[in-house]
Amino acid sequence: MPDFITIPPSVTSYRLTNARVPACLANVPHLAPNADGLAPCDIVIDNGRIAEIGPTIPDGLPRFDLDNGIVFPRFVDVHTHIDKGQIWHRAPNPDGTFMGARMSVMADREANWSAEDVRKRMDFALRCAFAHGTGALRTHIDTYPQQMATSWGVFNEMREAWKGRITLQAVALFPMDRTVLDEPEFRRTVETVAKYGGVLGGLTFLDENMPPSPRTDAMLDHLMQAAAANGLDLDFHVDESSSPNARSLKQVAEAALRNRFKGKIVAGHCCSLSLADDAQRAETIAKVAEAGIAVVSLPMCNMYLQDRKAGRTPRWRGVAPLHELAAAGVTVMVASDNTRDPFYAYGDLDMLEVYREATRILHFDHSDRPWLKTVATTPGQVMGLPNGTMAVGAPAGLVLTRARTMNELLSRPQTDRMVLYAGKAVDRKLPDYRELD
Repeated sequence: MPDFITIPPSVTSYRLTNARVPACLANVPHLAPNADGLAPCDIVIDNGRIAEIGPTIPDGLPRFDLDNGIVFPRFVDVHTHIDKGQIWHRAPNPDGTFMGARMSVMADREANWSAEDVRKRMDFALRCAFAHGTGALRTHIDTYPQQMATSWGVFNEMREAWKGRITLQAVALFPMDRTVLDEPEFRRTVETVAKYGGVLGGLTFLDENMPPSPRTDAMLDHLMQAAAANGLDLDFHVDESSSPNARSLKQVAEAALRNRFKGKIVAGHCCSLSLADDAQRAETIAKVAEAGIAVVSLPMCNMYLQDRKAGRTPRWRGVAPLHELAAAGVTVMVASDNTRDPFYAYGDLDMLEVYREATRILHFDHSDRPWLKTVATTPGQVMGLPNGTMAVGAPAGLVLTRARTMNELLSRPQTDRMVLYAGKAVDRKLPDYRELD
């Protein structure tokens, strides 16, 4: 599809006129947003950077009229799995359940995850994310003894190859009840994460039939002490379950307070918190806020996996209670999670799609909160990056749309969007699935 404006590659300084920018994503104090939170302005691009965000000023620069189209900074996807993505064609989920996903991934990992295979799929994923307008991405990496060196080595290659285009971070994903209790394996895991400048993670809840136990507290203490000793942040998979016994989020918060952990902590999923009674939920949220833990909900993946039973319509949405968390002062985000693998059969690392679906699933509409920050500024801050905010002097990584209002933006997939990297339009042609055959 042709771009709705054409910026010749030879033009390095120009003005985007009649733009509308979300005020919550722009570090520009004088903007005057409308009821949608969108502020009219012009944006001057000079040699790959934003030189001005403000009113029209005669300057003789080439002008490209956006006709009141909404402009975003490139998005930040804080929770993905590009090491296991794009395997659906060879490893589908047999029944759409969480256990079905685990079994399919385990079998595929053992049979197929060579360096060449992981490299091909990671690159495919990043080309999709780049074309859709993502500028920074954090991926969890299955960190098992037989896979650790391969996947982390390939991730490091990808981080160098994509440097500048997409900023990459990685999190070690492993079952806490096995890895943390196996001291040699845990030591190798921590050393690998430190070597590659990654984030330490873990699955905090695996057995839906058992309530949280003191053993979980001991594992969390050990994990946080190792992270602190090595200067590592933490990013957990927490309570991705509909079980009433899945309550480890509160244990994570209490461990952070008990250990006086100074690094950043992210808790992903937190699905079962929505099923807690009001008193339990309020108590857990208060602890999470006190501990300074950020929560990321994965609305598309958890709608797919949670409460799935054959022949029965799901009774709940599978997402964390972000409204209540945000009201308590907790940092909240949404992200892609899995793409075309047994944990989520669909998706394309398109953060506009994520936000559009999150609006429907989590009821981001009819709200005064700046929910757009959940896919841009907030995850950028959590990752310790400047990404996700439009500011004078920042690199000109932008996503231009024809939508003039939030309703127009969310009613269509914006396939005609234009993505700028360093002020230049990127080729938005998506990779062909046939490459993965």
